[in-house]
Amino acid sequence: MLDLQRLRALHAVSVHGTVGAAATALGYTPSAVSQQIAKLERETRTVLLEREGRGVRLTDEARQLAGTARELLAIVERAETELEERRGRPAGRLTIAAFASAARGLLPAVLAELAREHPALDTRLTEVDPHLSVDLVAKGAVDLVVAHDWDIAPLPAPAGVEQAVIGDDLCDLLVPEGHPFAGRAAVRRAELGGERWICQPPGRVCHDWLMRTLRGAGHEPDIVHQADENPTLVALVAAGLGVALIPRLGRGPLPPGVVEVPLDPMPVRRLYALWRTGAARRPAIAETVRSLRAHWPGVSARAPR
Repeated sequence: MLDLQRLRALHAVSVHGTVGAAATALGYTPSAVSQQIAKLERETRTVLLEREGRGVRLTDEARQLAGTARELLAIVERAETELEERRGRPAGRLTIAAFASAARGLLPAVLAELAREHPALDTRLTEVDPHLSVDLVAKGAVDLVVAHDWDIAPLPAPAGVEQAVIGDDLCDLLVPEGHPFAGRAAVRRAELGGERWICQPPGRVCHDWLMRTLRGAGHEPDIVHQADENPTLVALVAAGLGVALIPRLGRGPLPPGVVEVPLDPMPVRRLYALWRTGAARRPAIAETVRSLRAHWPGVSARAPR
C-alpha cells in the first residue's frame, strides 16, 4: 500500500521542481521531504530522483507516479470538501499562495480573522509571484491563490480553476524630489520617454507591464536598476537613481526624497482569488474569499496616496 503523504511529497517535487521548494510549500524541512521520497523508493523498488548538478530530476517512473499521485490527491480533496461541506464550517488545512505585496498588505488581517473566527481551520501562506501561483493551484499544489493582472495584460484562469475579483489596486509614478515631474498634477504616458527606470527583473508581472506600456507609447525603456522588492525600488528612487511605477498595496509610507505623481490614465492592477472548481463548495474557500473581499476596501483606503 503506497503512503499518501509520500505521494504528496513526490507530487510537490514534480510541481515545484526542487526538494527545497517542495519542502517550503508543504511546510516541511528539505530533509523530511527527502526521507519521504527515499521511503517511497523503497516501497516501489524504483529510483524516483536522480542527481543533476546541484539539484535533482524526476525519472520517467517518478513522473508517471506523480501523475497518479495528482489524481489520488484530487480524490482526497473531493472527499475532504464533501465532509467539510456537511459540517458546514471551515476546517482542515488551507494552503494559500499570494504575491509579495498582497502577502504584506492584505493577507495578515485576513489570516488573523480566519484564525480567530474558525479555530479548526489551519491556514498556511506562501509568497509566490502570480505567473507561478496560478499554475500551482491548477496542479493542486495549493488550495487558493491571490494573484493579479494589469489592465493591458489580463490574467486567464486555466481550465478547472474558478476566480473572483477582490478589488483594484492603483499604481503611481515615483520620482526623486526635484525631478521635472515632481509637483505635476498628472503625467501622460507619452511623456515617459527618456527616463531611467527602476523596476523588477524580467519575468515578473510588473516588469512585463512596464515594458508593454512604454513600448505601446513609442518608448524603449532604459532600465538601469532591477530589484525584487518594492521597498528596494523605492530606496533607489529616493537616492535619485531613476523613476519607478509602483502599486499602492503594501507599499507603505514614502521616505523623504520621493514624490508620488499620478499617471494619466492611471495604471490599474486587479486582484483575484483563484481556486480549483472541485473545491468550490468547501466552506474554507468560501469564507477565505469572503474575508479577502471584505478586507479590501479598508486596505485600499489606507494605501498611501
